[in-house]
Amino acid sequence: MLAETICSAVSAAGLGIAAVTAYRKRFLTATRIAAYALVPVGLVLTGVVKWVSDIAFKPSVWLGFGLLGVAWLLFMITRAVERRGGGSRKERRAAARAARGEAVEPAASAPSLGAGSSPGGAGSRAKPGKQGRQSPSAGAGEDFSDIEAILKKHGI
Repeated sequence: MLAETICSAVSAAGLGIAAVTAYRKRFLTATRIAAYALVPVGLVLTGVVKWVSDIAFKPSVWLGFGLLGVAWLLFMITRAVERRGGGSRKERRAAARAARGEAVEPAASAPSLGAGSSPGGAGSRAKPGKQGRQSPSAGAGEDFSDIEAILKKHGI
């Protein structure tokens, strides 16, 4: 009831201002003011004002908005923690596989498989005595295989 009275008063004041503006021969501006002045009465007649006033003055509605805000806040916190903690579940699983020495992708090349899981099985592994006699540049080749696996993982 109070909201309807306030809307009616605002509309009456706006129509009064529109009449004064029209008296000053500014008809375009007066028409715009009249249009704005009729909006509150239109909202009262359609029931929007009653609906809004019911929302604004009920504590249960504000409690609902509060709960929606808490839910949104919890969602954002979990997203932030997930991003700090190493990304999504899929990315963490891929990192765990890479740490165990498994292939990053099913179709990965032999150098990216690591020392423990070569495609030829146990018979194709290099003997420990031969690894000690390799040149220093051979160790750098292993580093490049790790880089190659990372690049393949990202599709580069």
